[in-house]
Amino acid sequence: MYKTVRSGSRGPFVQMLQLALRRAGYLDGPLDGSFGPATLASLRAYQAAFGLAPDGVAGSLTWSSLESWLTGFFRHTVRPGDTLYGLARSYGVTVGAVEVANPGADPTRLRVGSRLIIPRPFDVVSPEIAFTPAYLALCLRGLAARYPFIELGEAGQSVMGRPLHTVKIGAGENQVFHNASHHANEWITSPLLMTFLETYARAYAMGLTVFGQSAQSLYELSTLYMMPMVNPDGVALVTGELTDGPYFEGARQIAGDYPAIAFPDGWKANIQGVDPNLQYPAGWNEAREIKFAQGYVSPAPRDYVGAAPLEIPESRAVYQFTRQHDFSLTLSYHTQGQVIYWKYLDYLPENSYEIALRFAAVSGYTVSVTPTASGYAGYKDWFIASYNRPGYTVEAGTGTAPLPLSQFPRIYADNEGILALSLTATLYG
Repeated sequence: MYKTVRSGSRGPFVQMLQLALRRAGYLDGPLDGSFGPATLASLRAYQAAFGLAPDGVAGSLTWSSLESWLTGFFRHTVRPGDTLYGLARSYGVTVGAVEVANPGADPTRLRVGSRLIIPRPFDVVSPEIAFTPAYLALCLRGLAARYPFIELGEAGQSVMGRPLHTVKIGAGENQVFHNASHHANEWITSPLLMTFLETYARAYAMGLTVFGQSAQSLYELSTLYMMPMVNPDGVALVTGELTDGPYFEGARQIAGDYPAIAFPDGWKANIQGVDPNLQYPAGWNEAREIKFAQGYVSPAPRDYVGAAPLEIPESRAVYQFTRQHDFSLTLSYHTQGQVIYWKYLDYLPENSYEIALRFAAVSGYTVSVTPTASGYAGYKDWFIASYNRPGYTVEAGTGTAPLPLSQFPRIYADNEGILALSLTATLYG
């Protein structure tokens, strides 16, 4: 999962290192992904303090030591005299947080030698660093440890064999589906879903509200399923997690046929150059005609529909995952434009427009019909056509993808209401 980094290294693994060192109290500088003198001095100080060779290189032993500062939890072996209150006070967390993470533990009689999960005193998900597939996996593991009622799974694997992670939270009969990062350079939508997941899970565990809604009521009404990163290989390319090897070289060759598209920032496709959101069997032939007319006639960084619908494993996994469930509503997150697309052809699922207006009211986004040039073969299109139920594409943020993380606070503030409202009784009666 980790890459060895040292002085002079750059990229998302350096950002992960910097985040861990900051959380551990050894770094005050920016999370800029550049391994300079400040990062080197901080790492050496950490290594010396934790019994590691202070060589200033983050290799396997150092990453293993730092991992709990990325997942946000560690395991403590109970010793004689330990109490939940004492452990919580010692590690700077609340007793409630320790209790939630250890639902089977008897707080009045801790068994010596047993292992407890101890959350660290910060949010797991950080929107300050590139949200790579490696970092996503760490965040999922951390949230599932802190909140054992979160269920993790896999819908399949990407072209490169990366897991297509799924999340389940809730106990209600109403099923809702959120997905993000169909398009690689729109990866900012993955921390959006993950931040909401953490906010919702914490609110449910602590008896709080999320966007003014009782988290317990939402949990009992609806079961939320997520695929927070549909296209992990493409995201790895755009974020800099993937920088060499045959798949990287193959992508660079594909990009060479489309020199007008920046590489890798302009990359939306999966690692084979097929656009995952032009792979669904809803007007695929129409999408093919449109995109071919635009010049996307072969594997490309964007807008190539592939040789057939559901050709690539990423889109096929989303399709099959949907078929295995009974979703009443879906949200597909993309960037950018601050717009909610709600319609496909002449399908009018019950209350779909009214729900879109409610989403617009809590977000400030506009409601629109998908432009014809992008109006076929998307997940939303297929879901509406197949189930005649409300499905939405939400285009978050403004500017040109990949959007800078400086936009994240505004994007989250705008969209928390949509995400919470998608689960609420005001939509389902």
